[in-house]
Amino acid sequence: MALIAPEIGIDLGTSNTMVYVRGRGIVVSEPTIVVIDSDNKHNVRAVGDEAEILLGRTGDKLVAVRPLKAGSIVNFDMAEILLRYFIRKAIGVSHVIKPKVLVSVPCTLPMVARKAVTEAATLAGAKTVYLIEKPFAAAIGSGLPVYEPIGSMVVDIGGGTTDAAVVSLGGLVVAQSIQVGGMKMDEAIVNYIKKEFQVMIGERTAEDVKLDLASAVPLNDQRRVKIRGRAVNSPIPQDIDFTTAQAAEAIKEPCMAILAAIKWVLERTPPELAADVMRGGIHLTGGGSQLFGLDQYIATELGIPVLLAKEPTDCATLGLGYLVENLQLLQSIGKQGFMQME
Repeated sequence: MALIAPEIGIDLGTSNTMVYVRGRGIVVSEPTIVVIDSDNKHNVRAVGDEAEILLGRTGDKLVAVRPLKAGSIVNFDMAEILLRYFIRKAIGVSHVIKPKVLVSVPCTLPMVARKAVTEAATLAGAKTVYLIEKPFAAAIGSGLPVYEPIGSMVVDIGGGTTDAAVVSLGGLVVAQSIQVGGMKMDEAIVNYIKKEFQVMIGERTAEDVKLDLASAVPLNDQRRVKIRGRAVNSPIPQDIDFTTAQAAEAIKEPCMAILAAIKWVLERTPPELAADVMRGGIHLTGGGSQLFGLDQYIATELGIPVLLAKEPTDCATLGLGYLVENLQLLQSIGKQGFMQME
């Protein structure tokens, strides 16, 4: 039996959660979903990967629950179950001393919501909980010089939120978090098809359409796919043809919201740091940053270079991992960088 559990970092996302274990790297990457019995919420049927398979196919007896919405816990009991599952899967249960846990959170998450995350992680098996701002972790994970007197801008586009921040000297200088991300784009596609074609599709189908067709900029290559859904006023399945132009129109509003958040941060950035951003560019991280043409769209609108991180989906987790491997750095992070709870 191990006496001391290894320190771990948890990138707790609205749609996906990743876990980094000290000395081992990223060991878990699974959807943030729990499936329970509809008549007995304490009876958990599936978590993570197994739960995603059931998403949209649960029927009346099972309910798929996403414990987080826009980075905030909306179902505390399910969040605790989810965190316990991820912690045990990452390090097991044979430890006398509980682990220190670093958890990423949106940069403007209210204090009440932060305490909820901390309490859920503590009940799930953590000894000490450090809350790390997600854009700060993403900046570290993407290799930016966060501890130097240089302004670096990172925009982390996740499933439920987009966090834009300018980082310098080990802390966030200006930051903004909005409830727009990959899931909002999926929702926009669902609503567009419902409005234009009177057809209902599921969120998994919408995500497939987004990955296959959607673009933040107009494309010369006009492709189309056949989508099967259910007619709004009829139980009969219906097929429609959906084009790249329609997909781009569907996600236009979420893209504009992301751009507006970036502008908000830049307008409030001190001139010297803004000059650094102009030279070094804006760095995109998170799964949503992989939307085709998003980097080009932002660069064209702002006139600033935009770079997509090498491993955008892993950046925040790798940043947490760097802090897990170098825990002494937590003491040098500014008050905006983390919050410690025991």
